[in-house]
Amino acid sequence: MAMTKTLNVLDLECSACGKKYDASVEQHLCTCGKPLLARYDLRRAAATLTLDSLKSRPRTLWRYAEVLPNDPPVSLGEGMTALVHAERLGAAIRCGQRALQRLYIKDEGLNPTGSFKARGMTAAVSRAKQLGAKALAAPTAGNAGGALAAYAAAAGLPAVIVMPADTPSANVMECQAFGAKVVKLNGLISDCGKYVAEHKDREGWYDVSTLKEPYRIEGKKTMGYELWEQFGGKLPDVIFYPTGGGVGLIGMCKAFDEMQEMGWIGAERPRMVAVQAAGCAPIVRAWEAHQNTAQFFQNAATVASGLRVPGPLGDFLILSMLRQTKGTALTVTDQEMLNAGRELASLEGIFAAPEGAATVSAARKLAASGWIKPEETVVLFNTGTGYKYAEAWQRALQSGPGA
Repeated sequence: MAMTKTLNVLDLECSACGKKYDASVEQHLCTCGKPLLARYDLRRAAATLTLDSLKSRPRTLWRYAEVLPNDPPVSLGEGMTALVHAERLGAAIRCGQRALQRLYIKDEGLNPTGSFKARGMTAAVSRAKQLGAKALAAPTAGNAGGALAAYAAAAGLPAVIVMPADTPSANVMECQAFGAKVVKLNGLISDCGKYVAEHKDREGWYDVSTLKEPYRIEGKKTMGYELWEQFGGKLPDVIFYPTGGGVGLIGMCKAFDEMQEMGWIGAERPRMVAVQAAGCAPIVRAWEAHQNTAQFFQNAATVASGLRVPGPLGDFLILSMLRQTKGTALTVTDQEMLNAGRELASLEGIFAAPEGAATVSAARKLAASGWIKPEETVVLFNTGTGYKYAEAWQRALQSGPGA
């Protein structure tokens, strides 16, 4: 399909072998099977993308236009979510005798469709539409499906959402409401991914699976740009990120690399913390065993549906980024998550998804061990709204605090 204007994506580069691909045509994985990353002329971008110029731009993630594909955006107003200074929660998390004074929650539940997945889908769907996609398809454990269905509807494109049969009912209903075709399978997101892979060519679907196209990561990296902007041109010391497919974590680290190339920051990085559910922790297992890749996690089970990703395609990227940033990875049990969700809601007024609540429990563990210092700036990502998780919250409220 002919492009009407010059792309500002110079090319796509394999994240593993470095092979280059033409960004003006539909691309998915490298021939080596690994994800592709979009590359820009960052020197040119830095000339117009400044803290000062951002002041007058629209308050959506498309304000970072120089480092995003320059397609007409299919937008629902995503991005620029609240960064909340969580003083009461910080006081309840102890580093020895002292409280965490600079604890913040980045509340991604405030995005369209109630999760950070809106960021990836606005970029992916905008690009897919320009590339002439006829129908979009993706496997989902919950929130990505709702986001794809919404942005496909906004783009006027059909969508096929393949989800495990036990996906939270709110996610199923929103996909149906947006007019998507919903396919439910007995199994995990990995089984849903196989279904999309087996059917996409025959059905003519554009595959929007996690990391199987290059642009969801572009939308999600804007979380890193927003932190830089919201902290007045600085970055926090530590970032806690709930990690299933890990695209948010990979995307933010890509943003930090781009910022360094634009001369905004030096080589220093926030220490990235991957938080996983005890019932599905392939990254934590690999991290503790000092491995570069993760093994498929058998019999994955957790109330946090977004963390139930037993074999993330970006495993090698997540592990390398944890190492590069001097970060770490740890698990949280479902009960710890549910308790932390109650605590976050009652102390800060933030009704979080279990995935987001998991970061509270993880921060408490790392503060107690001395890994975090009381004066450090710490950001916890709540990746979705608790309103999408009625079943999990019912359990949390029935079990009572400290159960």
